Amino acid sequence: MTIRAVVWNENVHETHNEVVAKLYPHGIHGAIAEALTAGGEITATTATLQEPEHGLTAKRLAETDVLLWWGHAAHGDVDDAIVERVAEVVWGGMGLILLHSAHFSKIFKRLMGTPCNLTWREAGERERLWVTSRNHPITAGVGDFFELENEEMYGEPFGVPEPLETVFVSWFQGGEVFRSGLTYKRGAGNVFYFRPGHETYPTYFDPNVQRVLRNAVKWAHNPAVRVQSVNDAPNVPVEEALEPIEARGLKLHADGEEGFR
Repeated sequence: MTIRAVVWNENVHETHNEVVAKLYPHGIHGAIAEALTAGGEITATTATLQEPEHGLTAKRLAETDVLLWWGHAAHGDVDDAIVERVAEVVWGGMGLILLHSAHFSKIFKRLMGTPCNLTWREAGERERLWVTSRNHPITAGVGDFFELENEEMYGEPFGVPEPLETVFVSWFQGGEVFRSGLTYKRGAGNVFYFRPGHETYPTYFDPNVQRVLRNAVKWAHNPAVRVQSVNDAPNVPVEEALEPIEARGLKLHADGEEGFR
């Protein structure tokens, strides 16, 4: 069975900016999906902001192993209910990969619980991405570093929680550095943030970037059965305790009461 990936893109720049439309005639989502599928181990489809429920229905997410997310100009247009839906399936075990400006997406902020802010400059600078974990699955087949001739600069400090692992650190011509490949665990879901991908540059056609994305999808995939009802917080009756006990002391809740949330 191939890994089922969905590439989500707000699809705004491609329809409003001639430079981006010419560079990505099938959209950023189309370019990424094509690169993922090329390896033969991943089946990639796409979804966009403009589709009903942003293309992320409950049924579709239930059938998605890994979701990739690209956004920039329309973070605020994403329905909060869809954000919660995605968060719940990540907690249940779906993998999530956040790309470039998705650091400011609602879903990334929801899962990180922090501002996710940074410094930036759009000057077409050379970016050198250094591998900081040589044996990590996401960096498999990549040398000690690779370069992108033109990219938008992101600089520290990056307002995110301490990651499980930092797998890439970037250097830019202007002198800034940035933690550009970070892994997290949220519930049963594997989460990866990958920095490169400014829309006016051909970043997603770069062979190293494509390799990292394929590696990341395979790393983020959790083959275990999806955890259901991730928000449940049941009140366990005394008679169902694993060891015999007797209730004592005063109680706030009656037996079987749901409790405060």
